[in-house]
Amino acid sequence: MSKLEAASSKRRSRAGDFLAALLLLAIIAGTAWLWWRQRHGPSSKPAPPAAHEPARHQVIPSLVLVERTPDVSGPATAVPTNEIPVPGVSNAVPAILSAPVKEPGPMEFPRPAASLLEAQVALARRVISPGCIDGAMGSQTRTALAVFQALEKLPQTRAFDTNTQSNLKLDEPVLTDYVVSSNDLARLQPLGKTWLEKSRQTALDYETILELVAEKSHAHTALIEKLNPGVDWARVAAGTVLKVPAADYPPPADRAAYVVIHLSARFLEAFDTETNLIAHFPCSIAAKVEKRPVGELHVAVVAPNPNYTFNPEIFPESAEAQAIGHKLVIPAGPKNPVGVAWIGLDRPGYGIHGSPNPEQIGRTESHGCFRLANWDAAYLLKLVWIGMPVFVEP
Repeated sequence: MSKLEAASSKRRSRAGDFLAALLLLAIIAGTAWLWWRQRHGPSSKPAPPAAHEPARHQVIPSLVLVERTPDVSGPATAVPTNEIPVPGVSNAVPAILSAPVKEPGPMEFPRPAASLLEAQVALARRVISPGCIDGAMGSQTRTALAVFQALEKLPQTRAFDTNTQSNLKLDEPVLTDYVVSSNDLARLQPLGKTWLEKSRQTALDYETILELVAEKSHAHTALIEKLNPGVDWARVAAGTVLKVPAADYPPPADRAAYVVIHLSARFLEAFDTETNLIAHFPCSIAAKVEKRPVGELHVAVVAPNPNYTFNPEIFPESAEAQAIGHKLVIPAGPKNPVGVAWIGLDRPGYGIHGSPNPEQIGRTESHGCFRLANWDAAYLLKLVWIGMPVFVEP
């Protein structure tokens, strides 16, 4: 071999050794990076949901509708009393607190909510309704927590976590006394099974004192029973003292500027002129998609404690309706098909109203109208005005 060929071979050998060394270093570096990534890299946990932002719509002050005289006979379209279950949503009674509820001893206020029951009461006092107060975590409570978290600029975990607990405070005790009166007992009467029987009643009022007390305290009947374990509900006398949640809404500071109904999430919210949230309520919507109006509607009629006109033509499938053959006026009351409030909209047959079955709100579907618990419908009645925009979103 010539000296030139030997030198060339030696250079190739050195180049090969250099490339091999570079490859080995790359492998070592790659392995070290993967090890560091596993121990110190970004968390694999999903990011929290985006913060809830209230819908922002343009409020048109110049919008004027012709004010209609409220129909003293109630809405002209009938709403069936039977409820339609929502697919995939349990209608079973929630798992209420497993032990008797005891009010904590003397504590200073304000203080953070210490339990889920206290959290529900604290939310209700802010007019962020968790549905019927029951001390159990359900979809409506999770939604209410998410709304509060968004308002406080907290991560929207939809859970009663430490962050939420420290910000959700109580200014006074969670439970209060309700003294059953003779007037309460005088209201009670059986509810007719047919439309004809209902039309002959003096009122569609409560059947039991348990129903009355539960509705007045925004609570599930099972929670009221749990709070009062020694009560014989069939023999409650005037003067009986009952423990109930102290969940009354504060008096509204002003009228709402507009209302937004979210169909997919099944809740209704009211906002002021600065787009600040002033009320959040669970809501039942129409079972059939074609019965769900989307877009801008307006309040046309406001009627507190309405009676109800039963029109047999609305129920061609009902043998009873066809046998009656004429309209019936169903008296007012909390067990009336539209509850204690009717807010008619400027689309014929549509309205926002109360319900005789508050524990089913948001978990069942209607035949077209937007149903609220009676206490929510009564509060909303104080916020709305003739011509007020109601935005219905998918």
